[in-house]
Amino acid sequence: DPHGRFSIDPQFGIIRTKQPLDHETQSVVVLTIQSQLGNSPVYGSTQVNISVVDINDNPPVFLTKSDKVTISHTQPPGTAVYIAHAEDKDSGLNGAIKYSIASKQSNAFNIDPNLGVVNLTRTVFADKQQEYTLHIAAEDYGSPPLTSLLMLDSLAAKIVILDINDNSPNFTSSPLSYVMEDVEVGFLVHHIIAKDPDEGRNGQVTYHILSGNENKAFVLDKITGLLTTAQLLDREIQEHYSLTVMALDDGSPALSATQVLTIIVLDVNDETPIFLKQLYETAVRENQHPGEFVIKVEAVDRDAGLNSLLQYEILPGTGYEKFKMNSDSGELVTTASLDRETQEVFNIKGNSCRDLGSPSRSSTAQLTLTVLDENDHNPLFAKSQYQISVREDLEEGSAILDLFASDEDDGLNGEVRYSLVDNTFGAFAIDSVTGSIVTTKALDRETKSQYTFRAVASDCSTHLPRSTTVTVLIQDVNDNVPKFEQSYYKASVWEGQSPKTDIIQVFATDLDSGLNGDTEYSILSGNENATFLIDSAWGILATNTVLDHENTSSYRETASSHRLVLLASDHGTPSLNSTATVLITVLDVNDNPPVFSSPEYHIHLKESIPVGSHVTEVSANDCDAGTNAEITYAIISGNDRGHFRLDGKTGSVDLMKMLDYEDTMKFTLIIQAT
Repeated sequence: DPHGRFSIDPQFGIIRTKQPLDHETQSVVVLTIQSQLGNSPVYGSTQVNISVVDINDNPPVFLTKSDKVTISHTQPPGTAVYIAHAEDKDSGLNGAIKYSIASKQSNAFNIDPNLGVVNLTRTVFADKQQEYTLHIAAEDYGSPPLTSLLMLDSLAAKIVILDINDNSPNFTSSPLSYVMEDVEVGFLVHHIIAKDPDEGRNGQVTYHILSGNENKAFVLDKITGLLTTAQLLDREIQEHYSLTVMALDDGSPALSATQVLTIIVLDVNDETPIFLKQLYETAVRENQHPGEFVIKVEAVDRDAGLNSLLQYEILPGTGYEKFKMNSDSGELVTTASLDRETQEVFNIKGNSCRDLGSPSRSSTAQLTLTVLDENDHNPLFAKSQYQISVREDLEEGSAILDLFASDEDDGLNGEVRYSLVDNTFGAFAIDSVTGSIVTTKALDRETKSQYTFRAVASDCSTHLPRSTTVTVLIQDVNDNVPKFEQSYYKASVWEGQSPKTDIIQVFATDLDSGLNGDTEYSILSGNENATFLIDSAWGILATNTVLDHENTSSYRETASSHRLVLLASDHGTPSLNSTATVLITVLDVNDNPPVFSSPEYHIHLKESIPVGSHVTEVSANDCDAGTNAEITYAIISGNDRGHFRLDGKTGSVDLMKMLDYEDTMKFTLIIQAT
């Protein structure tokens, strides 16, 4: 909206006019509307097409206010003598115009309301009046209609009646003429003659070329009618001319006659034969029998007759002896079988043609012949076998080997396609175009350390494909952790054994090879006092000190068992490891005697205590374990008369006989714990 004729409500998007619109100035307005949401930097836009509807606000206007035409007084009724033209800037019915004669001096004329053509309604031969003035008005079809009379605007057409010139010139000269193409400029080609029986100026004839001489090859003397060449002729460019010649008298109005004059340009052998191509390119298959069609060459000679008849030949040159050309047709055939691998391209530099004119003219062209390939060679690998080593941690899709096989053939026959045969266990694939062998899954040397398969190279033929053997050796990567045969071991050892006594041998396996699979053993925890040691190579766990089943220390509740965490590490980089737990039980040796809880027991009894009563209970403790710590009790002295009974297992003492203070007031029992 460069003129600011519109406004838009920035909030509601209502478009309004700010200035009056004029359909005749601009009938269509295309507004670009831009929108923005809040303070967002992102804008949106759309287009609004506004059509300005026409109203009938422009009356028809004549471009000229007056005009003058002349007619013969012998014109018949219906003759169009004038065309009125007005313009209305409006469109549609508002701009459609109808014409009328507002005032006229005679009924000899009427006007077509739609076309504005003024016609004679009768002859004016009997009228003595020599001119008529017609006032023509124009009105549109609008509602309401507007007329040119509103603007005091009408067209005054003056029609002048002339004296009669009723005889046209008549040609008497021939309508055909011949001329050689090599004549000089100014050569007389033809004499044009026309007669007019009228007298005076009405019978004076002049000659004019109406058409056919657009390139100004000829010049015509309008008084004498002599037609001469204005430039050099060339039959090969134009072999005949059709000149529309007019003979015009000097009457008023002038009368004329036309004649089509045909000028034939005769040939001279001035054109050299020209091949349709200066370089012919074609192809023929190899291994074909002699006589195989190669190509047809063709030349044109723009001359005529014998001057344009041509004969063809091939000139001596490299490889020309393998071909023969038909001199009349220009067809080239082979005289020997061709081999593309020996020579793929023949450049015959001497294709020649000459015409039969006198003197003869000739030209040459070059022929390039490509020998098309036949599939007569097989693909060949550079080696009969390949051996490569790859790491087992290659990513899936990694290229490991680029194979290449050559094929001497060309095109599809020489395009090698690669494939794999034999079983690759789904581990490898080959790009059929490039020959690149890639992995299709993760490799694992511990599962399979070597692959051997064949790769095949073949061309578009299915005959005799060639193969090569590919051996892929998988290099080890330290990807396996040493694993103990057991995660938990139990072992036992007698206490009191001398140091370096073997307890147990652990074993861990590592599927890797070399240093990656070489396992070393160590004690990770539980050996704070260096009580044990392990052979790092063989995994033999042994004592490092004399063990005591009964001994305890500050860091453990009992010495009867030891819990060690063993570590198995490989020598890979980085090193991998795993652990196992060993529970070592220190077996008891009976090296501790029972010890009573008290060296003496003093018991006071009433003599009246009944037989069977519980007297006391002795107790002893043994630091040993198991049966070594199972105690039995016995009275070894002081119970000669059997007053007491001792339970051998519990140490419970019971009264077996009545006591008599007066008889014995004290018993001393010696009890043994075994």
